[in-house]
Amino acid sequence: MAAELYPVSTQTNIPNSNGIVVTAASKKSIVQVTQTITTVTAATTQQNIKNNNVETTSWQTSHPTLRERNALMFNNELMADVHFIVGPPGESQKVPAHKYVLAVGSSVFGAMFYGDLAEGESEIHIPDVEPAAFLILLKYMYSDEIELEADTVLATLYAAKKYIVPALAKACVNFLETSLEAKNACVLLSQSRLFEEPELTQRCWEVIDAQAELALLSEGFCEIDRPTLEIILTRETLNIKEAVVFEAVLSWAVAECKRRGLAPSSRNKRSVLGKALYLVRVPSMTLQEFADGAAQSDILTLEETHKIFLWYTAANKPDLGFPLGRRKGLSPQRCHRFQSSAYRSNQWRYRGRCDSIQFAVDRRIFIAGLGLSTFSVWFEHPVQVEQDTFYTVSAVLDGNELSYFGQEGMTEVQCGKVTFQFQCSSDSTNGTGVQGGQIPELVFYA
Repeated sequence: MAAELYPVSTQTNIPNSNGIVVTAASKKSIVQVTQTITTVTAATTQQNIKNNNVETTSWQTSHPTLRERNALMFNNELMADVHFIVGPPGESQKVPAHKYVLAVGSSVFGAMFYGDLAEGESEIHIPDVEPAAFLILLKYMYSDEIELEADTVLATLYAAKKYIVPALAKACVNFLETSLEAKNACVLLSQSRLFEEPELTQRCWEVIDAQAELALLSEGFCEIDRPTLEIILTRETLNIKEAVVFEAVLSWAVAECKRRGLAPSSRNKRSVLGKALYLVRVPSMTLQEFADGAAQSDILTLEETHKIFLWYTAANKPDLGFPLGRRKGLSPQRCHRFQSSAYRSNQWRYRGRCDSIQFAVDRRIFIAGLGLSTFSVWFEHPVQVEQDTFYTVSAVLDGNELSYFGQEGMTEVQCGKVTFQFQCSSDSTNGTGVQGGQIPELVFYA
């Protein structure tokens, strides 16, 4: 038996509102903003003999709209009345700008240049903003165009927040939500808390809860700060074995020791973890899991290890410094696409052929498994499914026994807050379609 799930096609949807032009791909935008100084040629004039008027051929006349002319001034020395030295010392970049344009687009710049405490310096140092992010900010302020990249979107969000440019900040958050997946969910959770973006925080939790093992074993998990680590470890709805949580915490401790220039000794790992170590629900592991893993680690003291073994085996259990209860995890939901089923002689056999169906949803979910005939098949890890994209789910079963099969299939099914749409798949060679056949259920988290 084999089962698989894959997208029919992939697409990136970056919201476009308020007349903003957004150009981006799922991982990297089409165009990278780089340090380029635009050169504008001087105007030339010629005499029109017939009406004695002077015609001017210039960059102003060749760019008829205000937006085009403003865009031409982006990163341009022409008429620049202020310069920014952006980035930390040794990595800084000089950027020309025009006070009026910036003041119109940002209240921070407005106060900086025209407020009661206006600065008169011709050069302004901004060491805490990345040059690439600052250029993206300025390009939006000059042209309403937003070009985002996965590598700089967080720095751009920081710049947009610092200078109070909400439309750019929203575009950054939308980009992050679109690119959100298990391997970067913990890092984005940390950043969303820092930037106070509750909607992004909620999206991060949805991914972390459903794909907790992938998220906690990712490299990104080792990059988070300790407060975020502690918040994750207190999470009740993580779908994960506690032995994996313990393994992830050890990896984080090693990485934190490295960041602090410390040797990854038992003492140093306990020190950098602090109370976070005692948020791991060690007693919720099985005895075998504890004996094969945490008991052989070098981070628990001999006394702690001894007490935990007694807790598993003794009638009088000792007090432990670790939480005792298991995490609740997530409750799986089931989408039933048939209204009835049947089992009749010579009606349905598997015969090693492919049963397949296509589906789409109206919000991000995580497919945990499939209902097949009278049993369920669970994936090793839940599969992230994005909204408004059709995915193909297929199963190949073999055997001589007759099978139950679904009837009265529905093209649209509402499951809680999620709407499923179904359509036939060309991969299906055993008769399964929308109206009847196999794959009666999709098991998912939302």
